[in-house]
Amino acid sequence: MAPRKKPNSSSKTSSESEEKVDLPSKSIDDKIKVKSKTESLPYKRSSLVWISLLCVFTYSSWAVHHYQFDVLPRPLSLKQAGKRGFSEELAVKHLKSLADFGPHPVGSDALDLALQYVLTETEKIKKSAHWEVEVQVDLFHVESGSNNDLKKGLFIGRTLVYADLKHVVVRILPKYSSEAEENAILVSSHIDTVYSTGGAGDCSSCVGIMLELARGVSQWGGFKNAIIFLFNTGEEEGLNGAHSFITQHPWSSSVRLAVDLEAMGIGGKSSIFQSGPDPWAIESFAKVAKYPAAQIIAQDLYYSGVIKSATDFQIYQEVAGLSGLDFAFTDNGAVYHTTNDKIELLKPGSLQHLGENILAFLLETAGSSNIPKEKIVETGKDTREDQAIFFDILGSYMVVYRQRLATMLQNSVVLQSILIWATSVSMGGYPAAGSLGLSLLSVLLMWVFSLGFSLLVAFVLPLICSSPAPYIANPWVVIGLFAAPAVLGALTGQHIGYLLLVKFLKSASTKRDQNRSSVVQADRINLEAERWIYKSGFLQWLLILMAGNFYKVGSSYIAFLWLVSPAFAFGFLEATLTKARSPKPLKIATLVLGSALPLLISSGTFIRLTGTITGMIVRLERNPGNTPEWLGNVMVAVFVATVVCLTLVYLLSYFHLSGPKRLVVFASFALFGLTLAGVLSGTIPPFTEDVARTVNVVHVVDSTGTHGDTPTQNSYISMFSQTPGKLVKELEHLNDEGFVCGKAKVTDFVAFTVNYGCWSSKDTEKGWSESEIPTIKAKNDRVKDETITEVSIDTKLSTRWILAINTNEIDDFKIEVNSKELVQIGNSGGVDGWHIVQFSGGKNSPTKFDFSLFWSQNSTRSTQTKGDSKSPLLKLRTDVDRWTPKAERVLSKLPKWCSLFGKSTSPQGLAFLTSLPVDF
Repeated sequence: MAPRKKPNSSSKTSSESEEKVDLPSKSIDDKIKVKSKTESLPYKRSSLVWISLLCVFTYSSWAVHHYQFDVLPRPLSLKQAGKRGFSEELAVKHLKSLADFGPHPVGSDALDLALQYVLTETEKIKKSAHWEVEVQVDLFHVESGSNNDLKKGLFIGRTLVYADLKHVVVRILPKYSSEAEENAILVSSHIDTVYSTGGAGDCSSCVGIMLELARGVSQWGGFKNAIIFLFNTGEEEGLNGAHSFITQHPWSSSVRLAVDLEAMGIGGKSSIFQSGPDPWAIESFAKVAKYPAAQIIAQDLYYSGVIKSATDFQIYQEVAGLSGLDFAFTDNGAVYHTTNDKIELLKPGSLQHLGENILAFLLETAGSSNIPKEKIVETGKDTREDQAIFFDILGSYMVVYRQRLATMLQNSVVLQSILIWATSVSMGGYPAAGSLGLSLLSVLLMWVFSLGFSLLVAFVLPLICSSPAPYIANPWVVIGLFAAPAVLGALTGQHIGYLLLVKFLKSASTKRDQNRSSVVQADRINLEAERWIYKSGFLQWLLILMAGNFYKVGSSYIAFLWLVSPAFAFGFLEATLTKARSPKPLKIATLVLGSALPLLISSGTFIRLTGTITGMIVRLERNPGNTPEWLGNVMVAVFVATVVCLTLVYLLSYFHLSGPKRLVVFASFALFGLTLAGVLSGTIPPFTEDVARTVNVVHVVDSTGTHGDTPTQNSYISMFSQTPGKLVKELEHLNDEGFVCGKAKVTDFVAFTVNYGCWSSKDTEKGWSESEIPTIKAKNDRVKDETITEVSIDTKLSTRWILAINTNEIDDFKIEVNSKELVQIGNSGGVDGWHIVQFSGGKNSPTKFDFSLFWSQNSTRSTQTKGDSKSPLLKLRTDVDRWTPKAERVLSKLPKWCSLFGKSTSPQGLAFLTSLPVDF
């Protein structure tokens, strides 16, 4: 038997080798086929994903706002709060009692009743105080005073004069510590209201809180510093109460710290909107506040002049040189100074929130030995680097740090960012530099289109709506009317930038990537462009941070967060050190992680500011008819578009690789269209009974343009509104009252001018008499040098008047009453050629005044002939808080969605106008 042949090992190996070679080559072919299929399908992100992300952002922002500003503590009764605690139940009792007196402006009987109520309650507190505590109550009467110390804001070119004011001042201090009298913390608010409202919010709520605070504080002992509660009057007429206390009360010299309570609406969370300059107060508040509420962005806007208002805190800072805190209620801002400032709109827990915060602050600071002793005016130091940066997080935590630290952190981030960008461009060469430039262009286009779309709506609304500002009663309407177009515009602008970037990257990569298929190359370019668009958000916020840091803007921390947090998320999840990496689609996690902290910190504040701005539109026109009807819309549209571009810049970058974009466009148009349909149909009314349009009705007796013992009078009813829009709907209710509307008749109310309004001379003879018409007489004109003219003014029954002095003719003036100097020389300067003298006082105020006018060397008096003068030398308006029969009838006929509006320069129910010509 022949032996079996051994297999040929070499052939076997060869065969196996061939099999091993064949199998891998088949696998590669399969992979190439699979890969080619993949390459033919460029990456697309679902439109539903992007819309879902937008909804998540919107809902999260609303939730932050709700928790931060709407969630209030439970109101406590006296039993629940305890003798030493704060009870909203008792504070509301005081509020109701004061509001029940009705409007109580300076000089009214109602104000006397309100003062007596506060005085009675403070005497009760004195009797029930802790045995170690001394409570001193003083009814402080101010005979007269004047204020031309304020050089900022609303008081430029203005002299404020007051007389016969009364304040209730309460000082609480330990009985056995004489040193406590030397250092005091002042808590201040005002009892008086404007003539148009009972002032439940502004500021009976503040007075109610102060009374309850005084009761609670009086039960504590062991203080090292005194606490003074100032219940002043005259605030609404130009901060006169605070000024008279600071300049005339003996206790004012011991004040080291001031806390002011105010309201620009009614209820909600009272937030700190001014602080400093010394940071000690805000740092102490942050340490102990149970429900902290404070935003430095409000302070920045207030100081910039965007918010046209003033509080007693300005007196304490500028005149007294004090540091401290300024609180304000801002809910329902549209009812501020109107008839609708009523207790029914007060949210339960509002007073408890502020009361507990301030009580904790007073207990902390009154027991401290570190209270600032030096005043700002005494030190003369530049305190900008020590000023506090402050903000709260969800109304539960508070962040406070000083400008010095902010500058250091922001400088560090700015320098590192510039270094990173410079390195990136240097390594990337021409493609990186071009991409950087086009990224900036995409940001610019985003802003242009977003502003353009929203501004287009702002200009069109007055042409098609019954009210130019249809969102006042329902602020959420701005989402559909302005936010939807702003988002669509931002998407459009950024998408154009994205397409330009894709085109550039395609041309730049043609030479580099010749070996890649066109499909692969296009996909890489699209993904790279998406990443550059995302990084354009870094550039936007970097530029804002640089500007804020340069000008020491406190709210620059917002730019810091919106730059650092997304940049960290991008670096952590997206960036790579490999230069030849293939770009990948942006991860959803990158957006969520990067935006979470900035949204948590700032989104609630942005929403709050939007509501505040819409509330301000109701009283936008300081000179009715002098501004275009679209101005208020432009303000809202610009702010909304700004918020959209700032906060959605990163989210928008996820849109460009989305699938069918029609869904996003359709959703934006649908939201806008439905909102506009609701507005045009009247389903969404512009005003309601609670949030009304401001309409003022004044009986005017005008004797301007005439001079002599028996001037000619022109009596008529003037009706005008500070809310944008014509008075067409209102006129429909006054058909039989003889009103004519338009710009044909201009009424100069001295402090402001009505360029558009309605007027009627029908049935206007009753309710006033000629004996009430004020007089202006030139008693003694020194002809020899023609430098001084003596003028006597008799305001008759009026203890509230405004005088305008022509600064083109007069350099300075002084005022005397019964040979006693009331206003000294040193009142030069004016606004638009006029210096305003504003007087208000109690019932026993003087009504006869002697003016000494010092003529300017450039006066035109000597060159004019009789009757040539176009502008008068003096313009005077006197007010009487009384309704004539015709004015009262007109008021009763106005619809319920109309409300009176008052401010320090507003005329009351009856106003007399007169003047003195230059060539008298």
